[in-house]
Amino acid sequence: MPTLRNTTLVDGTGAPPRRASVRYDGPTITAVGADLPPDSEEIDGAGLLVTPGFVDIHTHYDGQITWDPWLTPSTQHGVTTVVMGSCGVGFAPVRPERRAWLIQLMEGVEDIPGAALSEGIRWGWETFPQYLDALDRLELAADAATLLPHGALRTWVMGDRSVAHAHATPCEIDEMASIVAEAVEAGAMGFSTSRTLIHKGADGVHVPGTFAPTGELAGIARGIAAAGGGLLQMTANHVDMAEEFRWMRDVARETGVTVSFNLLQTDQAPDLWRTMLGLLDEAEAEGLPIFAQVSGRPNGVLMSWQGTAVPFLNSPPYHTVAGLPWEERLERLRDPALRAAIIGADPISIGPFEDFILRSHHKMYRLGDPPEYEPPPSTSAAALARARGRDPREVVYDWLMEDDGQGVIYFPIFNYSGGDFSVLRELLQHPRTVLGLGDGGAHCGAIADASLPTFMLSHWARDRTRGPRLPLEAVVEMQTRQTAALVGLTDRGVVAPGLRADLNLIDQRALGIGPPRMVHDLPMGGRRYLQLADGYRATIVAGQVVSRGGRSTGALPGRLLRR
Repeated sequence: MPTLRNTTLVDGTGAPPRRASVRYDGPTITAVGADLPPDSEEIDGAGLLVTPGFVDIHTHYDGQITWDPWLTPSTQHGVTTVVMGSCGVGFAPVRPERRAWLIQLMEGVEDIPGAALSEGIRWGWETFPQYLDALDRLELAADAATLLPHGALRTWVMGDRSVAHAHATPCEIDEMASIVAEAVEAGAMGFSTSRTLIHKGADGVHVPGTFAPTGELAGIARGIAAAGGGLLQMTANHVDMAEEFRWMRDVARETGVTVSFNLLQTDQAPDLWRTMLGLLDEAEAEGLPIFAQVSGRPNGVLMSWQGTAVPFLNSPPYHTVAGLPWEERLERLRDPALRAAIIGADPISIGPFEDFILRSHHKMYRLGDPPEYEPPPSTSAAALARARGRDPREVVYDWLMEDDGQGVIYFPIFNYSGGDFSVLRELLQHPRTVLGLGDGGAHCGAIADASLPTFMLSHWARDRTRGPRLPLEAVVEMQTRQTAALVGLTDRGVVAPGLRADLNLIDQRALGIGPPRMVHDLPMGGRRYLQLADGYRATIVAGQVVSRGGRSTGALPGRLLRR
């Protein structure tokens, strides 16, 4: 029985760190204590932290899981359990003729290259139980669970009427509820939906369910309850959350189903988050299982020449080189004449949301190495340009050209209206919020937030200088016990005898994340930002070391988790 000896244990309960050794036998922790007797296999953990494996409840590995058993990069950030099927998009249930349509839906909503999904997904299912059976046959480096997505469900039941956003008939709602019940009985963790206007497929059409009447969601919730309960996860327009809360409260009262929604601060309504916390307090007082998923850093986009969000997409001269192979494009972008033309051109309109991003130079920051996610407003492109008497587009262009054209600009769309993390700190500490929204596997050309677990331990618990930090034990609990509990996983998230031997052995002094880099390692050479970590000595899943020093060991003890 292996023993991690003389470690600093942060056990996931919120208790302060303490000196302890941890012993496990196969997939189960057998003993935790300061004076465990000697064992035949011992690992010296002096100076190292031991934590539970991290449970990431908001990912989009639905396609990637079929070709990438390591679920990169999440397992490189200490994640030992992932939950997929978020935001109403996924790949089951599906009829063969709808596979391509679900791929373009995922491509548009989650910015995952459609060619990579088309080439990489190993289909072998139609119904949701069949999908779970297919996942059950996979060997993985981490455990995986999944929600049933509204987009796939609605299209299975309603066909083209769903894509056209028709209202479901009572019979169709009953059918959806029955399918959800069947899925939960087969092992789904619940159901997810998207109601935000930002989420569109590659064809420009909103996700099926975006405009569904709340009666449809109530019917589906009754299906979850009929199968024994589970999670209903919802992504909505953030400025509409107070109104959306009404049906969530009604559903929780009627069915007892746990409801989770995304909560972010927006510039349009920068104080609405306080209203939402007040509503959560009311729900808690009433005993209703309603929780908000919050992030540990601002949600936004990464901007670069090779990314999805290029700051000069609204400059016509840029489009003369945008389609060139990278090396040729970089050479042209170095041309002073083209630089002047791109910077000096009158910007064109692309769309309201896109125009907001491309013209908001006061929210553009140089990310740097090491990356800075809490930059002072005085370091924005607009502020530096004013101080230097320059056009902010010049500052942006120069940032992009750094590191041989690999420069990255950080644009915090949400959770940064005040220019620091003070709002995030309140959101993270509220008793009815749960850490999520890392989007592992998604937004390949615009986001790299799967590194959130490492960021939480390094920035919030050790490095933050622009305000109070969070206790290490609280940061660990946020992404272990609390996240596991939200989705009903009671066998993990805490280091205690009888629970899963999912563990991280961490050198916190060396812990950190590097800058996101664009790589082309998806099927068909698909691109994605990849942000790796230092400081993980070992990540253990079910008693087997799956990663050592950030590198896979080849062990694949992970499995599908059924509710």
